[in-house]
Amino acid sequence: MERPAPPILRRAPVARPLQTGLKVIDSLLPIGRGQRELILGDRQTGKTAIAIDTILNQRGKDVICVYCAIGQRSSAVAKFLEYLRRYDALSYCVVVVASGDEPPGVQFIAPYAATTMAEFFMERGQDVLIVYDDLTRHARAYRELSLLLRRPPGREAYPGDIFYVHSRLLERSTQLREEYGGGSLTALPIAETQAQNISAYIPTNLISITDGQIVLSPQLFRKGILPAVEVGRSVSRVGGKAQLPCYRAVAGELRLSYSQFEELEVFSRFGTRLDEDTAAMLDRGRRVREILKQPQYKPLPAPEQVAVLLAASEGLLNAIPLERIAEAEQAIRKAVVAELPDLTGRMASGAKLTTEDRDDLRRVIGAIVADMGEAENGANA
Repeated sequence: MERPAPPILRRAPVARPLQTGLKVIDSLLPIGRGQRELILGDRQTGKTAIAIDTILNQRGKDVICVYCAIGQRSSAVAKFLEYLRRYDALSYCVVVVASGDEPPGVQFIAPYAATTMAEFFMERGQDVLIVYDDLTRHARAYRELSLLLRRPPGREAYPGDIFYVHSRLLERSTQLREEYGGGSLTALPIAETQAQNISAYIPTNLISITDGQIVLSPQLFRKGILPAVEVGRSVSRVGGKAQLPCYRAVAGELRLSYSQFEELEVFSRFGTRLDEDTAAMLDRGRRVREILKQPQYKPLPAPEQVAVLLAASEGLLNAIPLERIAEAEQAIRKAVVAELPDLTGRMASGAKLTTEDRDDLRRVIGAIVADMGEAENGANA
């Protein structure tokens, strides 16, 4: 179980995307195969929900998924397994469980055992996704063991080698070179924060080990903006290079404009009079936020995501009321799949979005928006 991580000369650059099926992550915080992306947030903010959706999105993509539950309640693990069974995901999943009532030694060893299972598939040339849920509980189990062994406690009573405990685990995730099998192991470690304090000991350790973090906000969760990803504090240090080319055409300016919108929205609450440009930016930002919302257990294919993101980023939805954005999104997705099957196939296979492709998408989206506008006017009349 305690195997050394692959040496640098066996590793290849992270250059292939791992689609989560979530618009906000795939467009703004993309994850590559072989990357380690930390999911960070307070209790009950949807950390495991992101992991479940990512696992469900791997169906039919030849990716083996390993889920390691550390210190979770048995009822929560049973519920997780039920979701996997309901959405037909167990056929490509390995689940390793060390529940909260197991001894601390079992909880400590569980993620290493899960990683060894994942490496078995990686070394056969397969792509693997591993989820550690969660490493905060793993650190507590190791602290309990260390204190029982009378090792000297350090910061927050954790032993001095707690950083090494997690780094030697997460360094095993990588993209192997072709001559060593060409497999990949992508890690999604989960860490729990308290009162959004990402500068606590274990979260800062994990942030420094991983290649980026997805920060979840309880305020967004309470407002019903799900997944509750705080775009301004989240980052992917690899993903841009591993992102599908069709995303780059629509998501390039989206992150910057969305972050500006969030700042402007805070100032606009003071009731000051806004000029037309600022009001227009706020209006478009609210529509982008509506588009980035997504129900759980419904991951979307990349071409459908790109179509609705194009509509939002280019202001094609400005004429539609906010409460009808979700309805417009569904109509756009259905229309794009039905009317542009060749384009959706090319986007999914990694082709770039040409000017003609954008014009085709605008034409389909424009027809949907026009139909909804006429229906709205008819209802008002």
